[in-house]
Parts: sequence; structure tokens; C-alpha cells
Amino acid sequence: MIGPDSDLAPDQPSLLARAPWWLLALALVAVLLGWRVATDELWRDIATRLASGLGVTLLVTAIAFPLALGLGLASALALVSPHPIRRQIATLYVQVVRGLPVLVQIFLVAFVLVPLGVEAVRAVGDLLAPLLGAENPFADLRASDVPMVARVVAALAFAYGAFEAETLRGGLTSLARGQAEAARALGLSRGQALRHVLLPQTFRRVLPTLGNDLICLLKDSALVSVLGVRDITQEARLYQSATFRYAESLVLLAFFYLALTLLVALAVRALEHRYRRHAA
Repeated sequence: MIGPDSDLAPDQPSLLARAPWWLLALALVAVLLGWRVATDELWRDIATRLASGLGVTLLVTAIAFPLALGLGLASALALVSPHPIRRQIATLYVQVVRGLPVLVQIFLVAFVLVPLGVEAVRAVGDLLAPLLGAENPFADLRASDVPMVARVVAALAFAYGAFEAETLRGGLTSLARGQAEAARALGLSRGQALRHVLLPQTFRRVLPTLGNDLICLLKDSALVSVLGVRDITQEARLYQSATFRYAESLVLLAFFYLALTLLVALAVRALEHRYRRHAA
């Protein structure tokens, strides 16, 4: 038997080996950049300019990800559904969306699907005109009335919904089949079994992947700048075009995104540890 003092026992990593040196290195870089921003007016102006677009970046991410998660959950349930029509529709959605670049989807949603949707709404409004009377709210509706931020949020949610569908489908199919059968044997309906037994375990299993997708969506929110939405990337581009200070603005832009993604990663890791403690 191998005891703790045996020569064959694995060596415990030292405190130095367990220290998060990568995090300390990033903290040092943050301190140096913070000192530069505090003491240099140029860097301070750039940081202030980028910070003005931070709210848009966070807003797009905070709205698009829950929508993508909801769309992905609905699609995942359809993918594992015994009904062939639901399964085929969900498969078509996932395969088409995953085969298109996110940037192309943003253009399609912003300049093709939104105008078509507006025209469809106006057509319905014309049909209901006798009922709505002179106060028809759809009569003067134009595609230009839909803000670019809303179009980008819809596009990102639509794109990432396909990724979340595959992630959640994998989590659902990884559960033992007997768990669903045991839940039904206890008198739970299919919906109750999903809500109280299957989905909680699925989300715990796929939490690291969901966290990674959230980080990817946060980074892809930079694509909103191609539509002129003034997020931090667009603010950096506007500042560069006005001052030609590319190096400073790009360094600070990269640090903004790195800080945001690092905070999300640490929050996801803390949530994982919390789930492990509850499971233990």
C-alpha cells in the first residue's frame, strides 16, 4: 500500500507551482497601463473615448447571449425530439447557421431579413387596416426605424443559437437514459422531468462550454462596428481616423477586451467551483 510518505506517492505541487503567475503577469500589465493612462493625457483621452462605447458592447452581449441560449435550448429539444418534422427543422437551422461566417449573418440579418420582416409587418397592417382605422401603427413603418443595435443583437443571437443548440444537445444526450425513465416513473410529466431533472444536470455539464461561447460572443460583438454601431471597437476606429494614433488606441482596445473576457472567465470558473461544492 502506498502511503503519503512512500517514495511512490505522487509529489504535491509546491506553492510556487500552484501560483497563478499568468494572472499576476496580466495584473502587472494592467498596473503599467493604468499608470500610463493616469500620467499621460493622450492615453487618458483614448481610454475615455473607448469607455464611452463600453456600455454598447456590454449591452449587445448581455441581450444577445440569453436570446441565443433560449433559441439554442429550443433547438436542442427539437434535435432530440421523436417528432421528425421538429428534428429536421432544427437540423436545417443548425447546419445552415454554422456554415455561414458570423459577419455574413450580420449583413444578412441587417440588410435582408429585417427589411423583409418590416415589409411583412406592413402587409399584415394593410390587411388589418379596416380594423385598425386611421391609427394604423404599421402604415408608416420603415426598415430605417429598426436601429442597427437591434439588428446586430438579433444577428448574434441567431448565429450563436446554433452553437448553443449543439452544446445543449450534447449535454442532454450524455445523460443516462434511465434518469428520464426514473423521473417518469415517479409521476413527473415530460416537462417536469426536463425542468427538474434533466436540464439542471445538462447545464452543469456544459457550463464550461457555455462560458467559452459567452467569451466568443463578447469578442464577436466587435463586429457590430461594421454597421456603424459605436461600441469600443468603433470608437477606437473613429479615434484612429481622426488622430492617426493607431498604436496607443489598439493597445488599449486589446486591453479592454482582455479585461472583459478575463472577468467572464473568472466568473464562470467560480460558478463551476460552486456547482462542484454543491454536488459533493
